[in-house]
Amino acid sequence: MSNRQIQLAARPVGQVQPTDWAHVTVPDAEPGPGEFAGRTKVISLDPAMRGWLDDRPSYLPPVGIGDVMRAGSVIEVTASNHPDYRPGDHVLGTFGVQEHVVSDGRGARKVDPALAPLTTYLGALGMPGLTAYFGLLDVGALKEGETVVVSGAAGAVGTMAGQIAKVRGARVIGIAGGPAKCALLTDELGFDAAIDYRVDDVRKTLRGLAPDGIDVYFDNVGGKILEAALGNLAMRARVVLSGAISQYNATEVRGPANYMSLLVRRARMEGFVVFDYADRFPSAVREIAGWIADGRIKVREQVVTGTVDDFPSTLDMLFRGENVGKLVLRLA
Repeated sequence: MSNRQIQLAARPVGQVQPTDWAHVTVPDAEPGPGEFAGRTKVISLDPAMRGWLDDRPSYLPPVGIGDVMRAGSVIEVTASNHPDYRPGDHVLGTFGVQEHVVSDGRGARKVDPALAPLTTYLGALGMPGLTAYFGLLDVGALKEGETVVVSGAAGAVGTMAGQIAKVRGARVIGIAGGPAKCALLTDELGFDAAIDYRVDDVRKTLRGLAPDGIDVYFDNVGGKILEAALGNLAMRARVVLSGAISQYNATEVRGPANYMSLLVRRARMEGFVVFDYADRFPSAVREIAGWIADGRIKVREQVVTGTVDDFPSTLDMLFRGENVGKLVLRLA
């Protein structure tokens, strides 16, 4: 058998180009002692992937030239010499963009497709849901009755952050692109208001919707949207830096020009990496699963069915703003 892979062929400059990827076929490997082999079922696509392609200091080392593209995925075990995994088990891990996987199990965990769809373990019950949970509740220190603003609110993390804020008794304003996404936020996901950054004056609209200021701003976008939020902070506000998708393809990253608002409002702006909370993942997943089960959180996913060769074009959807909720590639 052979194994189809997507490898990094070149470091992108600005927008990722098709020539930055190599579509290769390699011989399939057999599991050695203490290893298991599996067939990839679903692959996660995340904005953070763009940062992993740049050779610069970050919370993870960059993907190497000629290496399989890093990605979270769920596989089905097909053969095993590992005591904890058996054929038929479904396993979540960072297995990369490839059809077949051999792993020693480090950083992996079994998931149950009878409890939730495999795609949900990459979204609401995976890194996006956990990022929203810890970013909002730990870094943002959200309190009941506060006003929360979420940018990139129709994305994988944003849809979860807004809904978790509602569960915790906050008033939530989402910022998204286009009337369909804004309608999703208010009509289906329970946001109190939505701002369409493509047509609305974000700074002015925020002042109208949050006249007493923003208590927690959950930022997934950066750039001008971050500047607009900084201009309308409440006293002692918390700005949570989860991501900055507007800057990921920029050759020169733009920071906020009005950062002095943090001083005036005695506010703080803090970045975080969800892996720092790994020891608390199981309890957070249980709580999120409970909210999904009782209907307080609705799962939004966009699943593209195809092959590993469809990974580059599917990833581009994130940076064109075409996805709603969690974007996943399901291998046919």
